Amino acid sequence: MYFIKRGNKYSLTIVGKNAVAGYLFLLPFLIGFLSFMFLPILESLRMVFSRVRIDIIRNGFEMEFIGLENLARVFLIDPEFNRMLTEELWRMVLIVPAIIIFSLFVALILNQEFKARGFVRAVFFLPVILSSGVMIGLETNNSLLNSMAEIIKEGNLLKASVTGVLEDILVAEGAASDFMAYIFAIVNQIYDIAMASGIQIIIFLSALQTIPPSMFEAAEIEGATRWECFWKITFPMVSPLILVNVVYSVVDYFIRTDNLVMEKINVSLIQRLEFGFSTAMAWVYFLTVILIIGSAIALISKKVYYYE
Repeated sequence: MYFIKRGNKYSLTIVGKNAVAGYLFLLPFLIGFLSFMFLPILESLRMVFSRVRIDIIRNGFEMEFIGLENLARVFLIDPEFNRMLTEELWRMVLIVPAIIIFSLFVALILNQEFKARGFVRAVFFLPVILSSGVMIGLETNNSLLNSMAEIIKEGNLLKASVTGVLEDILVAEGAASDFMAYIFAIVNQIYDIAMASGIQIIIFLSALQTIPPSMFEAAEIEGATRWECFWKITFPMVSPLILVNVVYSVVDYFIRTDNLVMEKINVSLIQRLEFGFSTAMAWVYFLTVILIIGSAIALISKKVYYYE
């Protein structure tokens, strides 16, 4: 209940006051969205069903309605989009769980008492700064880093991966499996995982610091081990933030600059000026991401524990 009647007047309850505070926090975003983003989104949706040409005289766009032609090109004619989208989905399924496990593990370590803890936390937050647009540009366009990467690849004659030798040995001995292949793939991408885990580590760390120490003290008195405390106390208490981190990680992955689908959309839009086709790919990509996020929320929210 948001309102309660006191005499002849209605006043806000605590729930109502919290709701008003939430809407006030959302108000700047809603104003900005309606003012600057809503109309462009509708215009882009119109481009999906149109052939778009640049009108130099009017300094605008000329749109000719063509129905589902752009979408048919995306799904049935273009030889790259479906393959790229499938590859990115598989990479997301591979990387996102690894990011969640890695960030939770690091947050558990950083939550312990040890010397120079603040410095170590800052080090693990550095990937957030390094993954910013400017630093990514420096990393990508740095000739020294590129030459070093080429030398490393040329020097690795067996296999261009961290686990190449071990993987070859296990395959030769018949000990390799799908699970081991997954582990090898995760280890080979540990740099990308660490670079994408900064925000998730902070979120998990904040969740760990909200757990009352008395819960662990009571569990230890009852004879619970640290392993049991983790699964019975720590994990359920941070489970709401697991859902938040999964959603954040999925969104963050799909807007990465090295994403194959994003690169194709940018090339079609900027270099080839195929506005209708690139917009159709963007909308298909956006709806796919929304579907994945909705599925993740539906699955994980059933297991989330909310402490009251």
